[in-house]
Amino acid sequence: MRVFYDLDNLPTFNRPVLTIGTFDGVHQGHRIILDRIKKRAKEAGGESVIITFDPHPRLVLGSQQNLSLLQTLDEKISALEALSIDNLVVVRFTKEFAEQSAEEYIQEFLVNHFHPYAIIIGYDHQYGKGRSGDYHLLEKYKEKFGYQLEEIPVQEIKESAVSSTRIRTAIQTGDMKTANELLGKSYSFNGLVVDGDKRGRLIGFPTANILIQDPYKLVPVNGVYAVKAFIQGIEYKGMMNIGVRPTVETSLERKIEVHLFDFNETIYGQQLRVECIGKIRDEEKFDGIEKLIAQLSLDKKDALSMLSNNNSNY
Repeated sequence: MRVFYDLDNLPTFNRPVLTIGTFDGVHQGHRIILDRIKKRAKEAGGESVIITFDPHPRLVLGSQQNLSLLQTLDEKISALEALSIDNLVVVRFTKEFAEQSAEEYIQEFLVNHFHPYAIIIGYDHQYGKGRSGDYHLLEKYKEKFGYQLEEIPVQEIKESAVSSTRIRTAIQTGDMKTANELLGKSYSFNGLVVDGDKRGRLIGFPTANILIQDPYKLVPVNGVYAVKAFIQGIEYKGMMNIGVRPTVETSLERKIEVHLFDFNETIYGQQLRVECIGKIRDEEKFDGIEKLIAQLSLDKKDALSMLSNNNSNY
């Protein structure tokens, strides 16, 4: 997959079949549209093109309150590449871009930069200043600018029962089974392994303390999880605690700690990718370290059982 960041230096795409959106999560609902553009591009002997935006439009338009993203830009790029999309164009979203009229959006942005052979959009796609443009305006101009147009029907998308909002709600309540099924893959995040207080190693459960560097990346609700972790592409099984560690601390700062099974290497400063397979339990405060150790031993058994039964082919 080719990735482009500069609108003024795009190649001339061959019969581009394109779609536009934020595609947060690249979930099963999105794949209805992505499969369609790939199919149409193949039929036309052309190329599939996805247009997305960075930063997220809500960050620019002042509506970032409670904004939580299922994917960082890098994660989105990896997910789209895995789906064999030909081209991804990442458009820098600015206030000036948002001020375009819907007509300018069609002519100056879509037509002049992409010369689309076909445009495929979801039933609720809106664009231009005040989100005033819709399918009907694209239809009005399709003969003038010579592109084909297709709208994915409302019933087709709604039948998938998938939305980014539903996935976020599942993750925020610890329902990873539902979230992962809707995503079509395990929910994951990347983080930097940073120095911690090393308490875990003193009780036989050393942990990697993870710092997620994107402030808008959605972190699952506090609790203990069965996870798969990847270091330089190598997979390890483990369990993760997200929370404030009430048994050993009085701070309210949330921390992410991953204990990798049968692992004793030093990995400070490395990137860790964590896949959340399932939630084991809520975070609890225990009456002393011994009870905490006993519970962690049970958690490990539960995590291993959950991981061994995870036969999903996402």
